[in-house]
Amino acid sequence: MDFTNPLVYGVPCFLGLIALELSYSKILDNKELYKWRDLISSVSLGLGSAVIAALIKTVSIVVIFKFTYDLFNPLVDGVRTNIMGWESFGYVWYIWVICMLLDDFTYYWFHRQNHMVRFFWAAHIVHHSSDNFNLGTAVRNGWFTIFYKPFFYVWIVIIGFPPEMLVVCLGIEALWQFQLHTTYIKKMGFIEKILNTHTMHQVHHARNIEYMDKNHGGFLNIFDRIFGTWKELDETIPIEYGVSTPPNSYNIYVILTHEYKNIWEDMKKTNNWYYKLKYIFAPPGWSHDGSTLTIKQMRREMAKEAQKEQIKTT
Repeated sequence: MDFTNPLVYGVPCFLGLIALELSYSKILDNKELYKWRDLISSVSLGLGSAVIAALIKTVSIVVIFKFTYDLFNPLVDGVRTNIMGWESFGYVWYIWVICMLLDDFTYYWFHRQNHMVRFFWAAHIVHHSSDNFNLGTAVRNGWFTIFYKPFFYVWIVIIGFPPEMLVVCLGIEALWQFQLHTTYIKKMGFIEKILNTHTMHQVHHARNIEYMDKNHGGFLNIFDRIFGTWKELDETIPIEYGVSTPPNSYNIYVILTHEYKNIWEDMKKTNNWYYKLKYIFAPPGWSHDGSTLTIKQMRREMAKEAQKEQIKTT
């Protein structure tokens, strides 16, 4: 059974909603919400990402998903049967729901690893590199993430979910993620207990120490809550958007590659190959000499300082 990726219809909607938010903010609300050069960079990166995604679609879907599905779910007497013995899954409604949940679970870990492994972060930092938060930022996607993303999701087709179903779920997830990038939708009461919402995604894009590396979820926030990465927006704390090592450029080549350059420069600081590898695969901010710190290390230092201050005042 063939399905159309929802993003085919989503792209023109994305551009229309960006134009709507841009017009509203410039004419009626916040003229600083969008900066023209930043928006041009974001849209250029988004269009480039869409072109690259289309070019490697055959590789990621046919070669990886389809080949793997056929390998682990061969036809046995005309019936798709998983090598573990169960019949591969069909297209009834509850299978769609399960596939969507598995997609969301995988998205959480894929997204979290993009923040915890510096080599992945070098690709993902593109999306966070703007100090603006708007629907234009939503399409500011790196071009290299798509080369390794399918490998995080391939397990879903291995256990018997059709590749076409997974691709549709991935598209739906992307549609949800796009609309999260706006400040015009505030906290939504009970919904905040279940879904990953707009205020939660504002936290995710903040560079405030207390907010960094939080709220990695897709549709749901349950996985952030379970695995300790959930953080509610505190409306008394002014948000600073962006990253601690920004590209400081609107040139899309610089935006795409600046963190790879930073990794290379850090690797040259030591002759120890173990340390060199850690500069590639350890969390962003790790250093062999303590000259820079990871987010966890910074929080530990802040906790120690807070404890010292508390002791002084008692």
